[in-house]
Amino acid sequence: MALHGKSLYDRGLTPGSSRNIGVRLPDGMLITPTNSCLGRLDPESISRLDSAGNLLSGKPPSKELFLHRACYDTRERETAVVHLHSTWPVAVSCLAEVDAENVLPASTAYYVMRVRRLPLIPYFAPGDRNLAATVASASWAAKGVLLANHGLVIGGADLDKAVYAAEELEETAKLHMILRSLPTKFLTPDQQAELHRLFPS
Repeated sequence: MALHGKSLYDRGLTPGSSRNIGVRLPDGMLITPTNSCLGRLDPESISRLDSAGNLLSGKPPSKELFLHRACYDTRERETAVVHLHSTWPVAVSCLAEVDAENVLPASTAYYVMRVRRLPLIPYFAPGDRNLAATVASASWAAKGVLLANHGLVIGGADLDKAVYAAEELEETAKLHMILRSLPTKFLTPDQQAELHRLFPS
């Protein structure tokens, strides 16, 4: 976790302490501590919790632990979650006119393979527990969600895959903002279906 955290921080994808990453374990989970910087994570400080959410070791967990649990509860095959406030996805989340069922059109094959589709969750204040139910209802059918005026939450079969998906989402959001005023050719539904067949989630 510390290596991934430093990589995300060094590339400017996680400013300050405004993010968290976590891993599900057979008997609980690991998550970055509250108010911690991913660029300076001490492995001993990482929060380890039991399956009921009780702290077993490390520092107190992120206040957005509930986002991770919502994803795990609805996507049984996912064992890692990344939540970032990175620039380009947040910019997209602030746009007035987007398709809330799938915020980013399919501009690249790797976006389709790693993210598939991205619902937009309405705005909630950070830490609002009502957000958990909304994320849970949307994430059962998607690898990740975009939180309006907030950031991204995305899962993966392991931490590597969750981080790769977050990175792909960042680049696709950047492409989307660059191309907004230009005529753009997106992947067709048939091309996307072929990718889903060749690279099932």
